Amino acid sequence: MSIETRLAELGVSLPDAPAPAANYVPFVKTGNLLFVSGQISANDDGFIVGKLGDDLTAEDGALAAKACAISLLAQLKAGCDGDIDRLVRVVKLVGFVNSTPDFGDQPKVINGCSDFMVEALGDKGRHSRSAVSAASLPFGVAVEIEAIFEIAP
Repeated sequence: MSIETRLAELGVSLPDAPAPAANYVPFVKTGNLLFVSGQISANDDGFIVGKLGDDLTAEDGALAAKACAISLLAQLKAGCDGDIDRLVRVVKLVGFVNSTPDFGDQPKVINGCSDFMVEALGDKGRHSRSAVSAASLPFGVAVEIEAIFEIAP
């Protein structure tokens, strides 16, 4: 089954890959690796903002992380010249959580991305990962996640 067919079964259609917000490129290909710049939490209504441990719960954060996952897959598709089925596997995710000093559920938040990757991609979606706290993130967003993908030539 193609990745986009699986996404459609999950009720997800990939948006156009978000444009960079500053002086960087959205992804870099080197060999069979695609490094995708951090994708911030956003949906059709705009940025998903807030601070975990203050005005957002871990569940809210997980939904924000899922939104990041969808943007990461949109960048993956762009980096594969429109052929997302070139994906071999998700290698690594690095997630940043806008959180208070006493919030300790960063892994639960980033699970929103990790769980979606596995649900959408099966074993190709299993990855290594880091989940860290940040005192603040661009535009006040709740979550930012970057990824490394292995792709077929």
